[in-house]
Amino acid sequence: MDLFELSMQKNLRREAPLADRMRPRNLDEFVGQDHVIGQGKYLSRLIKSDRLSSILFYGPPGVGKTTLAEIIAKTTNKSFIKLSAVTSNLKELREVLKKAEDSMKFHNISTIVFIDEIHRFNKTQQDALLPFVERGVITLIGATTENPYFEVNRALLSRMQIINLLPLEDKDLYKMLDMAISDKERGFGNKNVEITDLAKKILIKNSNGDGRYLLNSLEIAILSTDEVGGKIFVDENVIANSLLIKNIKYDKDNNEHYDTISAFIKSMRGSDPDAALIYLAKMLEGGEDIKFIARRLMIFASEDVGNANPQAMVMASACFNSINAVGMPEARIILAQMVTYLASSEKSNASYLGINKALEDVKNENNINIPKNIRDKHNPQNETDEKYLYPHNYEGSYVDQKYMPDNFLGKKYYEPKDIGYEKNIKNYLDTLK
Repeated sequence: MDLFELSMQKNLRREAPLADRMRPRNLDEFVGQDHVIGQGKYLSRLIKSDRLSSILFYGPPGVGKTTLAEIIAKTTNKSFIKLSAVTSNLKELREVLKKAEDSMKFHNISTIVFIDEIHRFNKTQQDALLPFVERGVITLIGATTENPYFEVNRALLSRMQIINLLPLEDKDLYKMLDMAISDKERGFGNKNVEITDLAKKILIKNSNGDGRYLLNSLEIAILSTDEVGGKIFVDENVIANSLLIKNIKYDKDNNEHYDTISAFIKSMRGSDPDAALIYLAKMLEGGEDIKFIARRLMIFASEDVGNANPQAMVMASACFNSINAVGMPEARIILAQMVTYLASSEKSNASYLGINKALEDVKNENNINIPKNIRDKHNPQNETDEKYLYPHNYEGSYVDQKYMPDNFLGKKYYEPKDIGYEKNIKNYLDTLK
């Protein structure tokens, strides 16, 4: 590296965001995740001994997934290659794998391949990794914010150890904050920064365990505040104005994601449109896929509203088409209309209960003996003296004949409720008895 390149790297480090400048350089500087890299814990032992197997770091943003991978890169004697699944294509991936294979073949040096946001790789790209992981040509380190059991190839996942990284605790965030203010080389230690305890508390609370968010917000607060008497004073008002976008605790993982959608559905089922709107807002602010929300509304319209208001299913389908046509931010209006409509509708789960009962009986019965009169008449094997009676040839378009299989006679699956439009259905069926 010549003097020009060295100077350029120093300038880049100086101009880099605070969160990047303060990134830990070794395990001793790393903050949080004591359950896996604390003193004597298995991950710290594996990193120090350079005996890592393929692993997958899974956790919300700003908890140290990429940082841990970069620490591994600095400590390992193996070759280390970093890829981003967002920007790398299949050709680039294959070139990396070929390079790793040559390194093993000609130099007997194995390669660690780190893939950030590995869930963004499609099935073909993930499949390409599999034989190289199986043969030990590469040690794969992946990082993802998404549930790996849904987003990562199962065959690949079975060959990796999943390491769950948790949101940072308040004590960890306080430590990061104090280090950033006091560090003279990488932080604001050369500036006379004074931050109130209340300002710290507000910043910690809004960070929701995300170290990157904490440092980015702190940097905005300090850089946007003028020195007065040689001091930069940061109070709660400065912090409040620096939190441009509140960091909603909604990481779409198997906890917060499913807890919120559960509360959302149950609020609509309980006919509380106000609560349902709160959870809708939380999902939207947290970056939830609007198509996922719209699909849940279609399911709800059938499962929970059902024939008490058949129009709900039509509207839910229209909602799905509409949000795809307009996108955000206007899609929020369409979703809100649909949510309040469903939450405020009369409800029946009779169809839902009926199909579940029918499925259970079918699973437990090997033969379903379809009555001869309603079998396909075009099949010569179905010739019978029992004639099918065409209902529309009879008054009221109804005629009493056998439809139920012999081994299911007397079974009752659909039991309409005495509510909404389903009350009309119930009354009609009662007249046929």
